[in-house]
Amino acid sequence: MTVVQTAPAAPVPASPAPAPPARRSVPGRIRIISGVTVASLALLFAALAVGTSSAREGLRVIGRDAGPQVVATAGLYLALSDMDAQVANVLVMGESAAEQRRAALERYDERRAQANRTLLQAFELSGDNAAERSTVQSVLDGLGRYERLAGRALLLNEQSRHAPGPPPEEVVRTYRQATDLMRMVLLPQAYNLTLESGTIVRATYDAKTVVGPLMRVAVVLAGLVALGCLLWLQLFLARRFRRVFGPALLVATVTTAAALFFGTSVLAQDEADLRTAKSAGFDSVLTLAKARAISNSMQGDQSRYLLDKGRADTYEHTFLDRSLAVMYTDAGNLREYHTAVAGSSTGYLGLLGPELVGRQGEEVARAYRSFQEADRAFRDLAASGRTGEAVAARLGPVMTAFDAYDRELTELAGTHQQVFERSIRSGEGALDNLWRLLPFAIGAIGVLMVAGVWPRLKEYR
Repeated sequence: MTVVQTAPAAPVPASPAPAPPARRSVPGRIRIISGVTVASLALLFAALAVGTSSAREGLRVIGRDAGPQVVATAGLYLALSDMDAQVANVLVMGESAAEQRRAALERYDERRAQANRTLLQAFELSGDNAAERSTVQSVLDGLGRYERLAGRALLLNEQSRHAPGPPPEEVVRTYRQATDLMRMVLLPQAYNLTLESGTIVRATYDAKTVVGPLMRVAVVLAGLVALGCLLWLQLFLARRFRRVFGPALLVATVTTAAALFFGTSVLAQDEADLRTAKSAGFDSVLTLAKARAISNSMQGDQSRYLLDKGRADTYEHTFLDRSLAVMYTDAGNLREYHTAVAGSSTGYLGLLGPELVGRQGEEVARAYRSFQEADRAFRDLAASGRTGEAVAARLGPVMTAFDAYDRELTELAGTHQQVFERSIRSGEGALDNLWRLLPFAIGAIGVLMVAGVWPRLKEYR
């Protein structure tokens, strides 16, 4: 019997095990962690970009745009009020004091030119604000009408050749029309321009004081997340490949930490600079500009008090109201005010109250008391009927005292202006330095990330 032997069946090769999903493989996990790290770094630099852009916008508005416009329009109020004061001075001089009359007319021309320049500047700075442009145009039109009335009053006054003191009634009537136009129309419009620009400054500052700290917190949080992701990536690579930390990723971490520290420091500095520019610079400059403008109107009221007997009491009350606005003390009439100011050197309120600190503040207060003392002597002469002597006092000791007071105000305003400009430059300079360094930091961190991750990925090829 033949036995047939069957050949053993060939073994069936085992099918290969399925490869793990890419996201669960080591290269896949490296890519995922690296992607999250890159995203966190992008978030950090985006937060820095938004924060610094917001800070720069605040510095621009307050330091270069609306802030200078406010100061310019406050200067407009001063120029307009001084124009009217110089006309009143000329009218009360009569045909005497030729040299002083010529100086007053020259100053009138200077203030007129200053007012025109300031209006043009205000028009340019108003941008697309239709309301401000309309106000500027209205002031320009009104200024032209005022100049015609003032010119007619000056011509009639020259033709009358009157003695020092009140001019003829026709001159007074013409000047009344001019000064009423100035005080009731032009000066309020100029003040409205200041208020409109001041509102922009305050709104911008208030917004930045809220947004600034929030953006700084956002930068810190984004930076901590980025640092955490970098450490996560390094720990994963160190454990998986059983190696010490890679130097490229360590340097990237240090660079990120440096960018975070420098960025938050710059944002904090900009907040401090903006606060200093607003509170110790801009606010004081604007307050002193208002005080100068109101004070200048006060010395104009002195001349108007002499030249218009029909409104003498009105101008005396106006002088008192403006004095109380500049430096307030409890007084029911001008004589009481003179006594109160002469007997006190501290504790004032009003516009100048918060500014009268330090040596310069004391000098301003001293000069203001001298001006008020000269005003009291001048009014005593006018009340006793010695009009010629009162005019001489107005053009002599009173004007000298006022000029000294105005110089002290100007010097104090100049000090605060320097603080304002220095703070704006400091904030802008810090931002410029940060923006010079950020591109290098971003590029360096990107190169270091590739240098730290790419060699590990190549090991799986």
